[in-house]
Amino acid sequence: MREAARLRKETKIMPVRNKRTELLAPAGSLASVIAAVNAGADAIYMGGRKFGARAFAESAMAEDEDMVLEAIRYCHLFGVRLYMTINILFKDTELPELRAYMEPYYKAGVDGLIVQDLGAARLLHAWFPDLEIHGSTQLTLTGVPGAKLIKSMGMCRAVLSRELSLAEIKKVHVEAGIELEVFIHGAMCYSYSGACFMSSLLGGRSGNRGRCAGTCRLCYETAGKKGYYLSMKDMQTIEMLPELIAAGAYSMKIEGRMKSPLYTAGVVSVYRKYLDLAMKDPEHYKVDPADLAVLREIYDRGGTTSYFKQHNGAGMIAVKEKPFRAVNEAVTGEIRRKYLDQNRTIPLNAEMFLTPGLPAKLVLKDADGLSVTCETEAPVEAASSRPMSVRELAAQIGKTGGTAFAIKDTRVELNGEVFIPLSKINQLRRAALEQYTEAKLETTRRKQKPTKAE
Repeated sequence: MREAARLRKETKIMPVRNKRTELLAPAGSLASVIAAVNAGADAIYMGGRKFGARAFAESAMAEDEDMVLEAIRYCHLFGVRLYMTINILFKDTELPELRAYMEPYYKAGVDGLIVQDLGAARLLHAWFPDLEIHGSTQLTLTGVPGAKLIKSMGMCRAVLSRELSLAEIKKVHVEAGIELEVFIHGAMCYSYSGACFMSSLLGGRSGNRGRCAGTCRLCYETAGKKGYYLSMKDMQTIEMLPELIAAGAYSMKIEGRMKSPLYTAGVVSVYRKYLDLAMKDPEHYKVDPADLAVLREIYDRGGTTSYFKQHNGAGMIAVKEKPFRAVNEAVTGEIRRKYLDQNRTIPLNAEMFLTPGLPAKLVLKDADGLSVTCETEAPVEAASSRPMSVRELAAQIGKTGGTAFAIKDTRVELNGEVFIPLSKINQLRRAALEQYTEAKLETTRRKQKPTKAE
């Protein structure tokens, strides 16, 4: 870890939005969004129905149900940011529909846009001046001039090319004064990201239009020998997190919008564990081999630390096809159990007030102080025979199964002997949870209207 210590000493740390480095997860479906939230992602990036660089992701094909709006809603309930990919090169005929396409997401509170096309970025910044715009890796941002250029255009984050070394990342961090997003895990391109025309030339499917056919992954023959000579090994930097933080990376990005929720949950959970350790105690940072085995089990095309410590090399190429091996159900089953079969919940405290002749009142409050109060329409009846107990009422209020909430502490105040049907308590609880949900989401929705087009 000497390199990490040296980088921390030499680097002037630029201010970022908070002290916690961001773990950014991919999602191509709502199931992957939920998996990423469950596993501890700070932020998620995904595409909508149009204009994204992964045209075949499930989210890009959701014509009937716009899952991005639901994803924004779900993420914001748990305080997770959602960035939307608008990272293709636009045709002039497409730009007029861009604003109308973006308005629902803007109003819902999408946290930022990842953009490749500079013309589209300028328009988006003019229409939505309070919305973060991030320069996509497909802009091939490899140095200080590029980072400064997008900053001058109103962008607040540079998604750096995968091809940079630690020293080059540090230089951009120190000299450009812009937030940096760096890929830390997943597939790599043989060419610069977004600058490959192989798929377009061979099959008419452009990577700059979200339709890359992955021609670099095919088997080729040269000098009579067949091999996967253009297929890059996957990036894996779990052992380098303190060095990346010291070099100035703020957002740690995992690749994989086309991959499964199992992949998302497994990779995010491992990197969550070690990113926290790297922030807490970088000097004694060490990765358990068992966690490296988890990453290999989930998806393994070989491993490389990308270009962070080497310029290039034959060791970065897969060459041979990955041999078949049986799935380790013990590993995948544990990931499913922890992050796919059960969802994260928001802990709430509840207070219920019951007095004969008055409406029943339920107050829900979270750890941040957000509180809502809900009352029944009809007054509570006085008990004619068996009055309801505090224990019975508290148990009924706590039945939040199937929701995003968990009642952790319940206080019931009874003023006299009362009776209230259990169905009415259930209705009151559901109404209070809906009211809390709306109150929580209202803090992230935008009230102001977009500016007029120039």
